[in-house]
Amino acid sequence: MFDARDGFRALFTLIFLGLAQAAAQDAASGPTERLSIVGREGRHIFAVEVMRNDADRARGLMYRRTMPPDHGMLFDFQAVAPVAMWMKNTYLPLDMLFIRADGTIAKIAAETEPLSTKVIPSNEPVLSVLELNAGTAARLKLHAGDRVEHPLFGAKPR
Repeated sequence: MFDARDGFRALFTLIFLGLAQAAAQDAASGPTERLSIVGREGRHIFAVEVMRNDADRARGLMYRRTMPPDHGMLFDFQAVAPVAMWMKNTYLPLDMLFIRADGTIAKIAAETEPLSTKVIPSNEPVLSVLELNAGTAARLKLHAGDRVEHPLFGAKPR
């Protein structure tokens, strides 16, 4: 005989598992490395995940809904070339910092639009892109020409 409580328990279990899976996916992040940005207002330290292969670069921050304020994602393209980014399947609004091989910021695309397929070009050859939470560049008064310190650019962050 069917007991309504069994149905409620099953429904509760499915909801709980779904929420747990979503939370786990949202919190999913890999190991981080230290990165510094040196600008006119001083030095700013971040913990960044570094995407070094095609699969990781393609996934990036897709499907994540949160990122701590002092974290970011650094895309290592392993060669200097013009690059383009987009926000497809990315729920977080981001600031994208396009970085030259010498570690200087070439361009900042601020407050990018979540879930957009609009192409965001580097406008010049770069080695890397750093994604930070939207508003970070303005809050820290970052500008093109500021320096990013990370071993990728030949400088260990202090």
